[in-house]
Amino acid sequence: MSDFTSDFWPYFISAIVIGGIVFCLTLLLATSKSHDPAHTGESTGHVYDEDIIEMNNPMPRWWMWMFIITCVFGAIYLFLFPGLGTYTGKLGWTALKQYEQEVKETNDRIAPIYAKFTSMSGEEVAQDPKAMAIGERLFMNNCSQCHGSDAHGSRGFPNLTDTDWLHGGAHETIKETITNGRNGMMPPMAAAVGGPEDVKNVAHYVLSLSNSEHEASRAALGKEKFVACAACHGPDGKGNQAIGAPNLTDDTWLHGAGEAAIIHRINNGLNNKMPAQGSRLTPEQIHVLAAYVWRFSNAK
Repeated sequence: MSDFTSDFWPYFISAIVIGGIVFCLTLLLATSKSHDPAHTGESTGHVYDEDIIEMNNPMPRWWMWMFIITCVFGAIYLFLFPGLGTYTGKLGWTALKQYEQEVKETNDRIAPIYAKFTSMSGEEVAQDPKAMAIGERLFMNNCSQCHGSDAHGSRGFPNLTDTDWLHGGAHETIKETITNGRNGMMPPMAAAVGGPEDVKNVAHYVLSLSNSEHEASRAALGKEKFVACAACHGPDGKGNQAIGAPNLTDDTWLHGAGEAAIIHRINNGLNNKMPAQGSRLTPEQIHVLAAYVWRFSNAK
């Protein structure tokens, strides 16, 4: 797919590239013919720093040929590889194909390392020191950027070391999460809850579910309006792992605790996304990585 948004830019870039090569060759030929053999070795009359004299000598032959070879090499390269606008090159090479080939070669080379783990359950893999060493490297390279090197997460990025799993903490569920990613979406609920006072009352009811600091009178009023939230979080507020609805009765607040944070979520909703890793990692790698993540909350 072309990155250009109009036909002008491919032609513009091609003209600059080809024009540059033609200009260099023309300049080289022009200057090589400008020397008069009868005056070679004479001073041009230009003197710098009192004693540095410019002589009328031709460009060294080896230098000139290196220049010509460089230009010819550039022309051949542009014929074989993409470099002129949208022209894909005679060989059909692309950076993506090269990347995919290198990934395949690497995966083929490391496949025997993972072979012994594929027949083991996630729990068994989690007990294997060699597998966990591999899992740690996979985690550091692919997961730690969001969940932290200690897997404790941060605001908006779940802590993987506790038992509060949005979609479930079984090994197979973690594999599915890594492979296909997750998209946690909470729509704005203010309209369904009522006016600003109703939203505030519901926020205090939500705070009461986890015994957080709240106003009891507002919580009592908000309980009735909480029915709009119960479809996802359940009538008791304990969440629903099937759809990734958080448990509101514990003290885990992925997107911040307190009245203001909860009101903001009710008014504006949320859209949290974990990207799928299935296209970057092999199923065997995900099997080991899931066991490494599973062990965080199941270590004995």
